[in-house]
Amino acid sequence: MFSPAYPRLTICTRSGSGNWNTWPALLGSLLYTEGTSGHISVRDPVDPDTFWINPLGKHFGMLKASDMVQVNEQGQVIGGNKTAVNAAGFMIHSAIHRARPDIHAACHTHSPFGKAWSTFGKPLDIISQDTCNFWGTQVVYEMFGGVVLEQDESEKIAQALGDKGRIATLQNHVQLLVEATGLEKRLIGEKEAEFTAKVNADPETLYTEFQPDFEYEIWKSNGELTKGEY
Repeated sequence: MFSPAYPRLTICTRSGSGNWNTWPALLGSLLYTEGTSGHISVRDPVDPDTFWINPLGKHFGMLKASDMVQVNEQGQVIGGNKTAVNAAGFMIHSAIHRARPDIHAACHTHSPFGKAWSTFGKPLDIISQDTCNFWGTQVVYEMFGGVVLEQDESEKIAQALGDKGRIATLQNHVQLLVEATGLEKRLIGEKEAEFTAKVNADPETLYTEFQPDFEYEIWKSNGELTKGEY
């Protein structure tokens, strides 16, 4: 979950679809989608009590701006593509947007490695430069109650994020048998992790880091995606 870093965002457009950021296509390329699971939302900048969410059953890699559905806090479709959305997705994202006005976008994925890690019920160990980006901002939601179709469950997830959480692991989103290797992990020290997080996880750096993947998706699309400004 993140807040926008700039009033002007680098975006891409698909033919006939209007302006849309390329990150849904990137999520699809990285195999962060699984069937109808996984959902992304963006708070509406004009009517912040509503948000846009992907429709049910649309692959991230095929998602266009015209596919997005605008819903209000009651789950009513009020704009955009007037079609069904993922019920669990609405419950989770609506609770987060209500509880955290500072969050303007949220993404829930079912990536293979993320699902596997969720079985441990613990935050990522700070053992690499990349994981330092999550220093002090990750939480684990341990009370897995199945598919999130009830308001109570979604509100508990939002509460688990607290005031500063940016990434949440939802425990037991998958079952997995593992075998320990017996090798001891070498954790990064708190001081070093904090310094790396401040350098690498600030909005401007994250924005810059995203650009190569952004450009690659445009190049790979053979003209279907185009770069623009919003």
